[in-house]
Amino acid sequence: MSEFDAVDVIRTKRDGARLSDEQIDGVIDAYTRRLIPDEQMSALLMAIFLRGMHPGELTRWTAAMIDSGVRMDLSTVDRRTVDKHSTGGVGDKITLPLAPLVAACGAAVPQLSGRGLGHTGGTLDKLESIPGWRATVSNADYLAQLRDVGAVVCAAGDDLAPADKLLYALRDVTGTVESIPLIASSIMSKKIAEGAEAIVLDVKVGSGAFMKDVETARVLAETMVGLGAAHGVRTIALLTAMDVPLGRTAGNALEVTEAVEVLAGGGPPDVVELTITLAREMLEAVGLSTVDPADALRDGRAMDTWRAMIAAQGGDPDAALPTAPERHVVTAEASGVLTGLDAYAVGVAAWRLGAGRARKEDPVSAVAGVVVLAEPGERVEAGSPLLELHTDDPARIPRALAALHGAVELDGTADRLPLLIDRIGA
Repeated sequence: MSEFDAVDVIRTKRDGARLSDEQIDGVIDAYTRRLIPDEQMSALLMAIFLRGMHPGELTRWTAAMIDSGVRMDLSTVDRRTVDKHSTGGVGDKITLPLAPLVAACGAAVPQLSGRGLGHTGGTLDKLESIPGWRATVSNADYLAQLRDVGAVVCAAGDDLAPADKLLYALRDVTGTVESIPLIASSIMSKKIAEGAEAIVLDVKVGSGAFMKDVETARVLAETMVGLGAAHGVRTIALLTAMDVPLGRTAGNALEVTEAVEVLAGGGPPDVVELTITLAREMLEAVGLSTVDPADALRDGRAMDTWRAMIAAQGGDPDAALPTAPERHVVTAEASGVLTGLDAYAVGVAAWRLGAGRARKEDPVSAVAGVVVLAEPGERVEAGSPLLELHTDDPARIPRALAALHGAVELDGTADRLPLLIDRIGA
């Protein structure tokens, strides 16, 4: 695409008109091949941010992003395939017990996951706290593991929706991250390219989520469900709460420990409930609704699949996970009922302790994070423990404590969101 053509695309969207299929295909292809400079694509992204996109326009934009790379062929897998995606939150370790649970029930879960950025954790960072576990899997091993174990959680290859990787980085530095069309096309281009028959989306709502209010989250969910349907992939979205941390841990090895507790038949009630709810949606989406995932948790099948999944990627499911050498307990300043614990503040604290990263190339600590010792709804006494901070660098603790200033609410009146807020999709 020539410079003149790129400018014409920018002007079209700037003026509020609908981009043609040819304009969309051309600009995505040209940018992926680096024939359009960042400044021109930045201008187009801002025009989309301000003007939005028509549903048909967004469907074509998403298709062009998928076509910028390969679409995985899972036809050799002799199970029904279903994927899950969460928009991210604090303590959101659901993928860890969910993937082996659904696989234990007879489906295949091709889960290409990412790393944490900012206050939200990354599934790959969590799993890498397991000694020996590797995130990189060849295509041949990926398919073999899906056939033999039923679940793979690994990093996406560079050939999967490469246009999205370029656009994602550009959105981050141009103030266009919050655009719902750009968010929806980013998520769905990768998910559709993974090749699963069905997708279940966990759209988080609340202070610790990207979407802070139910109305905006519902628009995003409806947009993504529409994109899935337009591309022939059955897509269901659940809106779930992220106003308080999910479970009792936020951090990498800490969350793996909690996930294993769920697989062993224990774990925090909210993590168990959401895991089973999402598992039922995933199984129903591929015609396995007669299988009850709660049974697979109780009888140990899910744990067996977890162990096989970890071992297949070089991990030792029996190895002790690393623990933090430095810990600090945060206590209640007064007595009362704990009515609020801000998820965002807990996520930032975990990040500052070393669990997260500010840039994609930054290292993370396996041991860093926050343990929630008292949850909203519990009565606490002055001086009783509320949170425990874990880190390998004590110099990080003061900044983590600063992030938690005002995060705890005693005897307040704020209403918590229900864990399951809404369901969208057929």
